[in-house]
Amino acid sequence: MTAWLLSGLGLFILLLAGDALVRGAVNLSLRLGVPALIVSLTIVAFGTSAPELLISIKAVQENAPGIALGNVVGSNTANILLVLGVPALLATLHTSECNSRRNYVFMLLASLLFIGLAFCGTFTWVSGLILLAALSLVLFNAFRQARAHRKLCGKADEDDDLEELDGLEDADPDMPYWRIGIYLVLGLIGLPMGAHLLVDNATIIARTYGVSETVIGLTLVAIGTSLPELATTVMAALRRQADVALGNVIGSNMFNLLAIVGIATLVGPIPVDPEFLEFDLWVMLGASLLLIPFVFFKRDITRTWGVALTLLYAVYLIAVLV
Repeated sequence: MTAWLLSGLGLFILLLAGDALVRGAVNLSLRLGVPALIVSLTIVAFGTSAPELLISIKAVQENAPGIALGNVVGSNTANILLVLGVPALLATLHTSECNSRRNYVFMLLASLLFIGLAFCGTFTWVSGLILLAALSLVLFNAFRQARAHRKLCGKADEDDDLEELDGLEDADPDMPYWRIGIYLVLGLIGLPMGAHLLVDNATIIARTYGVSETVIGLTLVAIGTSLPELATTVMAALRRQADVALGNVIGSNMFNLLAIVGIATLVGPIPVDPEFLEFDLWVMLGASLLLIPFVFFKRDITRTWGVALTLLYAVYLIAVLV
């Protein structure tokens, strides 16, 4: 029971620390004059993935690579089936109004690249550099696309840039430095502390119940680190902001595959459990392909689809745990 409580505490600290780090980094960048567009494409994206990144790095250092890889693969599956399924139970996601084809194609290509490298047997530093190179291309394309859109629409001023930063980031170019410092310190101290608690106690749970670290990574850790995306998507569904909901999931999945594993491999190699090659990677890819009707054929994610996606995730969890 203690291990479960400490795992929960570690996850809670991770989520709070990740949020604090994003707030501090965003506002420090704005105070230093970095354009909000750059902040939104880089600092916010990396900052919101900080909990998953710290977990993966800590897991590699603690010789628990199953948690590191399970966290990424499990989070991507949960992001589609759970994070889009549950909000759709509350309100229809009007994804027919979204134009996310380009980013969705990038996500699929990232998934295929990730699976291809996984079949090499181990994610080495070479694999990591390949993933990070792909990430740099995605970021460059996003930056170029955003700049072109802003020029076309005549929205080049900083005020419009700031509106694109999520309200939760508390973006304020005039925030006092002392407050920014508090956010940064809380984030930098809390992230490694939370990662340490979660990884160590998740490993204890795995040994106690006789399940593999991979299963813990795919379930407990993956669901926990998907909670911020779930909360964001629920609010987006209630506010009829389907573009935010779908974009949040697609962007998060790309960063999980390219950034988190890419950086973690620079700390140490990540061997791939045969279970991933036989089952979990294909479930992740299959879940990604389920988005095709909503991205390319202008279908809304209705409550019926919400039920289907949520049930599919429940079936997946049962298959992993049994």
